[in-house]
Amino acid sequence: MILVAQVSDTHFDLGARNAERAARVLAHLAELRQPPAAVVHTGDITDAGKPEQYAQAAQALRTDLPLFLAPGNHDDRAALRADLLGTRPSDDELNQVHRVGELTIVLLDSSVPGQPGGRLSADTYAWLRATLADGDGPVLLALHHPPVRVHSPIVDSTPLADPAPLAAVVAGSARIAGVLTGHAHSPIAAQFAGKPLVIGPSTASVLRGEWELDAPNHVMDYAPDPGYALHVVDRAQDGSYRLVTHFRTVPAGGRVSVQPD
Repeated sequence: MILVAQVSDTHFDLGARNAERAARVLAHLAELRQPPAAVVHTGDITDAGKPEQYAQAAQALRTDLPLFLAPGNHDDRAALRADLLGTRPSDDELNQVHRVGELTIVLLDSSVPGQPGGRLSADTYAWLRATLADGDGPVLLALHHPPVRVHSPIVDSTPLADPAPLAAVVAGSARIAGVLTGHAHSPIAAQFAGKPLVIGPSTASVLRGEWELDAPNHVMDYAPDPGYALHVVDRAQDGSYRLVTHFRTVPAGGRVSVQPD
């Protein structure tokens, strides 16, 4: 069994609120009786991709746990590299692979500079196929934009474009235990290409579904506590890799609140 936490859509904006909420979740994860083997951030680290926002993120996301970050549509690749990852600034796609025990975590860059929607390039697909062919053991794929409709007006207008090639890769790889995304600011469980698709909650806010809207512009809810997902990767009885997900929220100074999967 491998335990992996997912945080998403922290939207560091130089204000104290979002930074405190993200730091609260990271501190809680580190204090678990069994801390996760890694934390995956599925994008929109900052609100506007500014260097000073990444500096704030570096402070709030400080943890001894391995932390892997994928860019979202609100991020800037060059600033993310230079001011948070500490690498050479570049506007090139930021695809990454990390090994955690027997688990491989693959982060795909679905961001498109200047656009809210997502897309995976031909180069990314070629890199992904080569990565999956190199090695064995279970794989978690992580990216920002959901490849399915989630019935949220904003998210469904800015999804992952042309998800069919990704579906073919996911369906064709026995290594892939599941797909993790962000962007929707809600804990959502779905299926994609026959595998679990888990959309992680935002630490900053909740985007309402179309059935919850009392007015067209009332889509964002700032009242709920910050949330995260906790993923268990293990093997089913038939030998296939299995993903089980729990959702939690972390109130200020209180006990963790449990949400059903």
